[in-house]
Parts: sequence; C-alpha cells; structure tokens
Amino acid sequence: MIKKESRNSMRLARHSRIREKVNGTKDLPRLDVYRSNTGIYAQIIDDETKTTLVSASSLDKDLKLKNGSNVEAAKAVGKSIAEKAKKAKITEVVFDRGGYLYHGRVAALADAARENGLKY
Repeated sequence: MIKKESRNSMRLARHSRIREKVNGTKDLPRLDVYRSNTGIYAQIIDDETKTTLVSASSLDKDLKLKNGSNVEAAKAVGKSIAEKAKKAKITEVVFDRGGYLYHGRVAALADAARENGLKY
C-alpha cells in the first residue's frame, strides 16, 4: 500500500525550507500569506521582535466581500495590506508565499500589493 503525505504537511515542509532563507527585520519586514478554503490572510511581520506590524484578511468587514476565497478577494486583500503598510510607513518587504505555489490567489495578492506601493 502506498502511503502518501498530505498536501498540507508537504506545504509546511516547503514553508520551513523557505523560512530558513527568508527573514523579516525592522527595516525589511516579511509579508506572509496564508490561504485557506474560505479566505486569504496577509501579515507584515518583524521576526526580530516577533510582532505583527500590519495585517489584512478577506474576513475584514471594511472590504465587504461576498466570497473570500477567490482571486478578486485576494486582490482586495493585497490592496488593503499595501494601504495599511503605507500608513505604518512600510515601503519595502520580503515576500513569503508560505509554501504555496506562486499562482492563483497568492500571485493575485502579491501583484495587487506591488501595484499599490509595496516593493519586493
């Protein structure tokens, strides 16, 4: 019988390999993305002090999204995180895709954040 590892455990292994190389500092924080079946979440994190500086998700009431698990919702979250980062005077970040493939909702969030002023 073939034993197959779950997709999430393989994603977590990829994420740990990424986290060995990607690290957020006060000057260059980390933009972390988490994608679930019902929504998408983004945080800007300072790993030195282990604090979340800015966060946005598809569950935020001000975004008024009907469906939080599609590409349009990811674009809205990317725009929201970029605007909140501007208010916090964060212009440049390191992108952490969280072990997910860079396409679909993850790429839409990243592109929307980049279009609205975040550099990475």
